[in-house]
Amino acid sequence: MFNLNFVTLAGIFALVFAGLLAVWILRQPRGEEKVSNLSDTIYSGALTFLNSEYKPLAVFVGIMAIILYVTDIPDEAAFAFIGGAFCSALAGNIGMRIATKSNSRAAVGAKKEIGKGLQIGFSSGAVMGMTVVGLALIGLTLIWNWRPDPGILIGFGFGASSIALFARVAGGIYTKSADMGADLVGKVEEKIPEDDPRNPAVIADNVGDNVGDVAGMGADLFESYAGSIISAITIGFGGIVIAGNNISSADAVLYPLTLAAFGVFASMIGAIFVRPGKGSDIGSLHNALNKGVFGSALIMVIFAYLLTNHFLGVLGPFYAMVSGLAAGIAIGLACEYFTESRFSPTQGIAEASQTGPATNIVRGFSVGLSSTLIPVISVCIAIGLSYHFAGLYGIPIAAVGMLSTLGMTLATDTYGPVNDNAAGIAEMGNMGSEVRTRAERLDAVGNTTAAIGKGFAIGSAALTAVALFSAYIDKIGIGAQQLSISEPMVIIGLFIGGLLTFIFSALTMEAVGKGASSMVEEVRRQFEKIPGLLKGEAEPQYEKCVEISTKAGLKNMVIPGGLAVITPILVGMWSVEALGGLLAGAIVTGLLLAITLANSGGAWDNAKKYIEEGNLGGKGSEAHAAAVTGDTVGDPFKDTSGPSLNILIKLMAMISLLFVPLFV
Repeated sequence: MFNLNFVTLAGIFALVFAGLLAVWILRQPRGEEKVSNLSDTIYSGALTFLNSEYKPLAVFVGIMAIILYVTDIPDEAAFAFIGGAFCSALAGNIGMRIATKSNSRAAVGAKKEIGKGLQIGFSSGAVMGMTVVGLALIGLTLIWNWRPDPGILIGFGFGASSIALFARVAGGIYTKSADMGADLVGKVEEKIPEDDPRNPAVIADNVGDNVGDVAGMGADLFESYAGSIISAITIGFGGIVIAGNNISSADAVLYPLTLAAFGVFASMIGAIFVRPGKGSDIGSLHNALNKGVFGSALIMVIFAYLLTNHFLGVLGPFYAMVSGLAAGIAIGLACEYFTESRFSPTQGIAEASQTGPATNIVRGFSVGLSSTLIPVISVCIAIGLSYHFAGLYGIPIAAVGMLSTLGMTLATDTYGPVNDNAAGIAEMGNMGSEVRTRAERLDAVGNTTAAIGKGFAIGSAALTAVALFSAYIDKIGIGAQQLSISEPMVIIGLFIGGLLTFIFSALTMEAVGKGASSMVEEVRRQFEKIPGLLKGEAEPQYEKCVEISTKAGLKNMVIPGGLAVITPILVGMWSVEALGGLLAGAIVTGLLLAITLANSGGAWDNAKKYIEEGNLGGKGSEAHAAAVTGDTVGDPFKDTSGPSLNILIKLMAMISLLFVPLFV
């Protein structure tokens, strides 16, 4: 029999590990007064945004908890919902606090040697990764000890999903409103460098990197991680049969939890492998991070084999788990190929920039469309193999496998925003050209790890959503005939689900466009009205730009978030068959659209950096100007709409599963 206390202990170990890393980071030198002050300003701005965001989210959580409590859904689900929302928000908050404390330290570390900057950035990311898995495991086990009912756990997952969606949407709108505004006026109109302290929007831009790509990503993957485990428990509850072997309800429930617990230790060991070598080129730096990713994956496979063979006596779930883990790695490598400046797709975008912005944008979008091939095939293979080896139960186990080493993979992803901030601080703090060059290399690696992380998040979201969808079908008792595409209700649902992903993307992009327009007007106003600002003789009003981004993010998160919550409930009350179609349509279109948007944006960004390294004319050339335009177009693609879509498809599946008692 599995031991639930072991799972809780693994969660505690994860938090202790994160705490020790945080202590080590905080002991690193912060730099001179100007550098440390810049870091403090970013930290303060990020916390101001989060505190403002939590107020409306607290109201939403309170109202939704009351709704859950007064309906036919088990009363405990309302309290689990609050717990899931709290843990998700707490994970993002802790990760963002450490990230904003690490940025200046990473810049100072890069001044000493480039490997030191990488080590600090990665350690900051590991704090986020370990905090996410630790809080998720502790929360899930506490709820299961309190009331062993999958319906209660689904409430926990719904709380996590809700916070993740609003955090991703609001953070994405915030960061890209600032980033686009800073680039359009600073780099394009005034021809001043990126992260130039004269630009009033640079602090808001640096704050946005943290609220979007740290707090938002942490909440996003917290929800995927918890959701995959919850879907496995829901299907396994009551016992299952695999290859003629009866698996008891207790074993089927605790198996995914124990897999995740072993993943914590695999991630800790994998983190030891992240040791930068002597090389300072982008490839060498990236390989240092890859050692940790592949090392933890290999260790996890060994752990999973021993666990499955010893406790279950049948290896079907092990093969399902490996298929998910392999799919995650394949998706990450595919995203790396399509977005990394070392490879032909991104270099092709840079070359297309020589003939203007139009060809840059066309080439970049085609790269994004092409990049869907390997991720989608990987997800399909994982679904097929996991079902073959372990039936319906195998699909969520594959999702658990893909996310089993989340402590490590999230560390490499969150590394990116920390070193992006470090590069900005190096520029604004006048730390010298050598430090800036090193920080930019670390930032370029971060762009790729962020693209890999987004691809991984989208792939895991698709697999988790399919697992939740399977749990919905299993729980509601719909037969294959009722979900046939010959049924009009199912077809209607398919179209509505596909439509939702496009409307959702349109709303989030429009919000970024409006926020960026307001930012452009404010930056232009300050350049025009503040005497001596462009000459560096006056201080910009950074707080004005922070305020604009905050308002844009919080105001425009309501409609997309509300759409995701209300639509599946309304459709489910009308027809459970239509809701099944809706989930299927949203998963398919959401996966394809999210990968396209994320990889297009990542490739445009790195194509710009490829030119800035001195290729094709370097900075100031016509090719560079075209690449800046492409990068600006890609900003809401990769950091707002794309990442938010993966939460949309998971949240709708989670809501559908939770509200089954109302639909039948």
